[in-house]
Amino acid sequence: MQKHLTRRTSRTKSQQSLADHLDGLVVKYNNPDFIKGDPISLPHKFTKLQDREIIGFWTAMLSWGQRKTIINKAEELLLLMHNSPYDFILHHKEGDLKRFADFKHRTFNYTDTLWFIYFLRSFYAEHNSLEEAFLCEGFREEVHVEKMLIHFHNLFFSDRDAPQRTKKHIPTPASKSACKRLNMFLRWMVRKDNAGVDFGCWQQIQPSQLICPLDMHVERVARKLGLLTRKQTDWDAAVELTENLRMFDHSDPVKYDYALFGSGVMEKHVLDSEKKAIINIHGRK
Repeated sequence: MQKHLTRRTSRTKSQQSLADHLDGLVVKYNNPDFIKGDPISLPHKFTKLQDREIIGFWTAMLSWGQRKTIINKAEELLLLMHNSPYDFILHHKEGDLKRFADFKHRTFNYTDTLWFIYFLRSFYAEHNSLEEAFLCEGFREEVHVEKMLIHFHNLFFSDRDAPQRTKKHIPTPASKSACKRLNMFLRWMVRKDNAGVDFGCWQQIQPSQLICPLDMHVERVARKLGLLTRKQTDWDAAVELTENLRMFDHSDPVKYDYALFGSGVMEKHVLDSEKKAIINIHGRK
C-alpha cells in the first residue's frame, strides 16, 4: 500500500492535482441538490433524532439496487409506520405488525422486518440514541469503525431467538464484508456536513473514524484514479480506499464518497447514453 500523506506541503505534484480534482467534485456533488434523488432524502423528512436514526438505518439497510426503487420501498415502509417511525417502534401493538406481511425488498422479507422492529423497540426502551449500539469498549481510541461495526452486529443478534437469515442484512467486518450500507448510514449520522446533506447528529463517533462506503460506482472510479488496488471488494479494500483518501483530508476522508460516487454515477449515465446511441445507429435491440 502506498505511503499515506496528510500534510498539503508533503504532497507530490500529481497528488496535489488529484486532491484538487476530488475537492472540486465534492463541491459539485456534496450540496442540497444531491438529497432529492438519494436515499438520504428519507431521514431528511424528519427533525427528531430517533426518527432520523430509525428510517435512516432501515433505508440504508435496504440500499441495494436502483436508488429510485430504494426510495420507493423506504417510503412504503414509512407509510406502514404512519410516518412516525419512533412513535411506532415504541408504541405499536402486536396486531399492527400484520400489515408488514407483504413488505419486501429483494431478499428482505417479513421475518427480517419483524426482527428489525423487535430489536429497535428493545434498544430504544433502554437507550436514547442508536449511536450507543455502536460504542464498543475503547471506541474513542480506534482508528476507524471496524470494532464498532462488529460490536453492533453482535448486539443486533445477541438474542438467542434472532433469525439466522437476517444476518445477511446486517454485515460485519468480521466476515470480511465491505459493509457498504452500514458505512453509508454512519456517514449520514456522523459527518458534520456544512453543505446540509449529512446530519452530524451523532457526537461520539468521529468523522475521522469513518470508512468510505464501497459500492460499484465508488469502486470503479477509485480504481481508475489509483486509490484502490486490492482486487477483492471487501473490508480490506474499503479500508485501503479510506486510508488513501486520508492524504487529502485526514479529519474527514469520507467526504470524498460524494466525489467518487457522484462522478461514478454521471460516468455511468454517459456510458449508457453512448451505448443507446450506438444501438440506435446499428438498429440493434
